[in-house]
Amino acid sequence: MVRIFDVPPPPAKNASLVATEVIREAILDGRLQPGQRLKEEELARELGISRTPVREALLILQTEGMVEAAPNRGATVRSYDADDLGEMYLLRAALEGLGARLAAERVKARDLALLRKSCDRFEAIGMLGTLEELVKENLFFHNTILEIAGSERIAQLVRSVTELPLVYKSYLWYSPSQKLVSAHYHRQIVHALEARDPERAESVMKQHVFEARDVLVSQVRASLDQRALTSTVEGER
Repeated sequence: MVRIFDVPPPPAKNASLVATEVIREAILDGRLQPGQRLKEEELARELGISRTPVREALLILQTEGMVEAAPNRGATVRSYDADDLGEMYLLRAALEGLGARLAAERVKARDLALLRKSCDRFEAIGMLGTLEELVKENLFFHNTILEIAGSERIAQLVRSVTELPLVYKSYLWYSPSQKLVSAHYHRQIVHALEARDPERAESVMKQHVFEARDVLVSQVRASLDQRALTSTVEGER
């Protein structure tokens, strides 16, 4: 097994919580892929802990929807089809749109300064940075707006429908022009917040989320179609 984790063994008293966080991060950054089996013994060996906290971690991740378990197959990183992802983005657009609306009513000058700097970094990363850097900066931008909105409930709901799409990394398929479009949306959202325009902020945020949805869903469908075609061809040989 190729080594996935590079962390010291966690203290025994919180081993399951640390294992949960480490495995979750590995799923989100792509080291563990959708559909990949999660073998307790191998994970425990890599993390330097017993199988019990690993088993507890996988159960926690199962309740979060990031891991699924099937009889005679064990735990795997959960896979979602294009329709599932499309529905999740509908929820995300509604929630983040509401977050942007609330943020426009509460935003302060220091918040706008943070968001403008994020826009600068996002544009620079889009040209020369890595996928991981782009995803992290995008998260910072969106999470900052949710913090400004001041609703922990909305923030929690957004996280529940945002983390899974990150597994599929829509930015992985972004062309340079699509990265520029995403950066443009970030700037327009900041302009709407600066103008204290709740309706505009909500509208632009929804458009931004739907743009990401369209890229991701189309690529996932194309990938599934290609797999089906490959299976058909191999079956005819």
